[in-house]
Amino acid sequence: MLNLILKDILIQKSTLIIYIATILLYLLVNVSPVFIVFVYSVVFILNAFSSDEKDNANILLNSLPYTRKEIVSSKYIGALIFTGLFICYTYLANYLLNGTVVLILWKEILLNMGLVMIAISFILPISYKFKTKYLTIICIALVGIYMVVINYFVPNFNDRLRTLVQNFMTVQELQLYLIATIIIIFLFISSWLLSIRIYERKAF
Repeated sequence: MLNLILKDILIQKSTLIIYIATILLYLLVNVSPVFIVFVYSVVFILNAFSSDEKDNANILLNSLPYTRKEIVSSKYIGALIFTGLFICYTYLANYLLNGTVVLILWKEILLNMGLVMIAISFILPISYKFKTKYLTIICIALVGIYMVVINYFVPNFNDRLRTLVQNFMTVQELQLYLIATIIIIFLFISSWLLSIRIYERKAF
């Protein structure tokens, strides 16, 4: 399974420099590390998935000594590993560039991992059931809905969202973090099992 995870990294090795450079640029203009890690982690995972579709890699993978469960599991485990790597790089770079102390930002790191896990829990089953091009259509539609909402219905939506994140950062009750963590892990595992079931039923 480790080879499957390494494959997802190697197929994007030519774009890793772009990822690294643009993250530095965003940090220099004070873009939130939470936003950076979330976007880059999801984009990295989606690119790895779409590369398998484009190159018909699934046909090759299913001819190798890997079970379909292992192929799907490598995507979910890889998602956690990739997110962890982006967190380490982004927050270390933020510390070096802006002097932000990394050790006190554990809530942001927890928020990063949770947001990516939630996103992946919805993205991967849809991608396995259909194709990533349909996911792109869905994302475009969601962006359109978002633009309509902030322009016509809730103009201060971004401020409310920012306030919600700040409130999350100031919560001191560890029980709330524990409950949120359990819910996210349950969602992630349920999505994992659903994706395995979908992929095992697919014909290549």
